[in-house]
Amino acid sequence: MCASYGLDPRFTETELLDGVDDAVLEGLRSWAEGNAGETLRPTGKNLRNLNPVLREVDGETTLEPAWWGFLVDGQPARFPSINTRSERLQERPGALKARALVPATGWYELKKPERVWHDFGLDSGALFGMAAVTQRGRTADGEWFTCYSIVMRPAPEHLAAIHDRMPVLIPTTFAREWLAAQGDRELIDEALLAAASLDERVVAVPRSDDKGSDRLF
Repeated sequence: MCASYGLDPRFTETELLDGVDDAVLEGLRSWAEGNAGETLRPTGKNLRNLNPVLREVDGETTLEPAWWGFLVDGQPARFPSINTRSERLQERPGALKARALVPATGWYELKKPERVWHDFGLDSGALFGMAAVTQRGRTADGEWFTCYSIVMRPAPEHLAAIHDRMPVLIPTTFAREWLAAQGDRELIDEALLAAASLDERVVAVPRSDDKGSDRLF
């Protein structure tokens, strides 16, 4: 499960999207600076910590604040919705109808039974994109949001001993296809193959502090 991640505004490299508009990157950096190093967490009905995602809207890549987790009948879903298993999307590709990239510079997982937090990210420390599926959701007071769920896959061998699942990381060469292509079984299969090309570059670093997932990657 990915239940927290980081977005460091000091990123100087990006492996998010080929030819991404400078205005999008500056908007993302500005949001991250305003977030002041806080860990990004699932959105709650009381604390509406909306997080930035990239979506394709009318042929344009847009940056927008989004609700992490699904809203159903005006309330946060009663079923787990902050993550979606890639295997489920292969079985039910209809959930791929709407998608997003979640910008991050790292994510956090707890190794059990030692209960040691680890920071995960790319070896270069670059900004990257995690695959997500989206849907529209309404709160009890009638406000509508784009809601997202991060797509998770089995972890590669060198990470599995720390945590058995990891987000599907989308390399720049596949990012526009992930955002704009038709959502079908072939798309998730191709996304998993593309993600595997980054496996050797994913590193995990144990923490020496005891602050849980509060430290930024």
